[in-house]
Amino acid sequence: MIEQAPSAPSSAIGARLKRTEGRERTTGQTRYAADLRMVGLLHARLVLSPYAHARIVRIDAEAALALAGVVGVATAESIALYVKAEAVSRANCLLARGEVRFCGQPVAVVLAESEAAAEDAISLVDIEYVELPAVLDADAALSPNAPAVWLEGLPGARAEAAAHGVEASTASVNEPRSPNVAATERMDRGDIEIGFGGADVVIERRYRVQSVHQGYLEPHATLAALEPTGGITVWSSTQGVFPPRDEVARILDWPDARVKIVATPVGGGFGGKGVLLEPLVAVLAVVYERPVRLVMTRMDEFLAATPTPRCRLDVKLGAKRDGTLTALDARIVFDAGLFPGAPVANACIYVAGFYRIPHIRVRGCEVVTHSIPNGAYRGPGAVQGVFAIESTMDELARELGLDPIALRLKNCVVGGDPMPHGQTWAKLGLRQCLERLREHPAWQTRAARPNEGVGIAIGGLMGTLQPASATCRLGTDGTLTVVVGSVDISGSNTAIWQIAADAFGVPPERVTLLNADSDTAPFAGMSGGSRITLTVGAAVVEAAKDARRQAFAIAADRLEASPDDLELVDGAVRVRGAPERSIALEQVAQLSTTIYSKYAPVFGRGTTALTTRASGMAAHLARVLVDPDTHAVTVLEYVAVQDAGRAINPALVEGNIHGGVSQGIGWALYERMHLDEAGGIVTASLQDYCLPSSQQIPPIEAIIIEEASESGPHGLRVVGEPPVIPVAAAIANAVRDATGMRMPELPITPERLHRAILTARQASDVWEAPPKKLAEAPSKDVSS
Repeated sequence: MIEQAPSAPSSAIGARLKRTEGRERTTGQTRYAADLRMVGLLHARLVLSPYAHARIVRIDAEAALALAGVVGVATAESIALYVKAEAVSRANCLLARGEVRFCGQPVAVVLAESEAAAEDAISLVDIEYVELPAVLDADAALSPNAPAVWLEGLPGARAEAAAHGVEASTASVNEPRSPNVAATERMDRGDIEIGFGGADVVIERRYRVQSVHQGYLEPHATLAALEPTGGITVWSSTQGVFPPRDEVARILDWPDARVKIVATPVGGGFGGKGVLLEPLVAVLAVVYERPVRLVMTRMDEFLAATPTPRCRLDVKLGAKRDGTLTALDARIVFDAGLFPGAPVANACIYVAGFYRIPHIRVRGCEVVTHSIPNGAYRGPGAVQGVFAIESTMDELARELGLDPIALRLKNCVVGGDPMPHGQTWAKLGLRQCLERLREHPAWQTRAARPNEGVGIAIGGLMGTLQPASATCRLGTDGTLTVVVGSVDISGSNTAIWQIAADAFGVPPERVTLLNADSDTAPFAGMSGGSRITLTVGAAVVEAAKDARRQAFAIAADRLEASPDDLELVDGAVRVRGAPERSIALEQVAQLSTTIYSKYAPVFGRGTTALTTRASGMAAHLARVLVDPDTHAVTVLEYVAVQDAGRAINPALVEGNIHGGVSQGIGWALYERMHLDEAGGIVTASLQDYCLPSSQQIPPIEAIIIEEASESGPHGLRVVGEPPVIPVAAAIANAVRDATGMRMPELPITPERLHRAILTARQASDVWEAPPKKLAEAPSKDVSS
């Protein structure tokens, strides 16, 4: 369902067109990185550490090398001559040298003529370890007396927050510091003591969110081959071509021009397909002077990829009796794993950013541990921060006896309000999302039902801004070819394709969109932070308009008319009011490519650097059923209202909402990367790691509203990440409504809920039924 403001009709913008790659993907014609073949190809498999922290005594590869088909076993020592840069992140920590520092860290690579031989040889690589003490969680890492995870000093890596639109603070926090504290954040406004002194009610809670895997269908896969000219080409399932190129060039100490990255179709990424295997596979191709392909197994993915970090959030919220918020005090700790880069700054902003609170004090830090390094996942930091603040807001509404939507409407931010880190919100649609959700029948008729509950939550994404460029050329057949440097995820190609058609003035079927490699592509950032349609789309508009101006200049000369008097109709440029005076686009292109022609080829260029965010906001409702015997939670109904600014393709926006809500249900109820006492990952296969199936996903109603942003083409807003952000909080609030129990840790499994209820029963002689549903009592509107 889409609710939009009136706008000029367009054949492309707002149309529900099929995805450009849909046919190839649904018919199995798409060739992913793992499908690529090459003469002389070596198949690589990783040998992973079984210990969280251990010294490597020796690596004996003799038995593996004796196996038929095995060509080599690479170790850190054997490739050291080719590795020219220090390891500061998971991607450039190619193989463990001297010590392993997390369970699953790659120690060696087997290279063989076949996948079967490589698989068989893994168990024959004999590695002797001496196990060492390990720091396995944030609480242990924070102790001032904790052993240092990095004795030689912490590596620096803060790219994660910046990639998702946060300018990380450099201010120090005056607290005891551990050698494992990698970064700190502080955000202050007003006077926190005054704020709590003026509060009539104070809610204080501690929340925990466990690590989850991104759950993409296609595992990481990379192929690298040397070029006869002395360079190297890397084909990879990556969300961007320029970051892996830069990383490979840095590792090899080669000029950028010697490294070419070709992004193959991505079979799911969600933030987890940035840079991972590309530097290692490139080095192996250089060392063995043969093409090398490495495809991770599903167990490799769980042990050696980059899932989300674990975190703890302490929130204290004060308010007056009429619902006016007065103060927020929050402390957030992220366990980044082995390398820094957790989205602690994002979480600090989102825990305090959606409400008008005059007095705030937010402190955040990230620590390193001997556990799997963290990575991005759809809305990094936002899911965690929103779970904490929205759970607390729900408790506040109950304590005050106020309608939870009205409480949020009274306090939610609007355009012009300050953000926690000192910036200002641009125009927002958060209030409109809440108002639309308040009108929905699922909220209006939320009568009490046995063992059922209804919860709501808000969320959103600031959105990332990054310069981008694009080119656009007119072909001799009258079609337009648009070249971009972005990678297609979540349907971004289709939206950009529609934007290009609209900007030039032709039907979409006359436009071809090409995603170029790092040698030939105009610049675009990593496909993440929900920014590609916004930033690359803006560059495409400029390129298409530039090409249109050039085409009109040629047509004006041929038709002896002013360019201002021309229009483009049915593939021909014609004089407005005199349709018989026209020239087809095919002829315009041919005139600009013929020998001795006086016209330059039609080739448009577009470069942009947007400065105003196009933040996307959402308000969600969940209705759940809690089984009274097993305490399993089933989501029965879900409503997601989202401000898309302008839905370039409503079907794509709805698809993103459906996917985001489904992943959010996984966060809320099922998914957890569980570590044992020794730091090993227990949930290292799909038999143990619980992803929600179609049977656990309820009917999802996606409602799109359109409050145009002040940035980018057509006033569109970021779309991809907001749908996942409020889900866990909405479900947790619904569980609270159904059971009377506040579940402060994700996921809300039947075991945890059962223990919480049992503990509550044991704490009192008589088990009290959950409080009355809000629908049964007069709701107090405090939104004015």
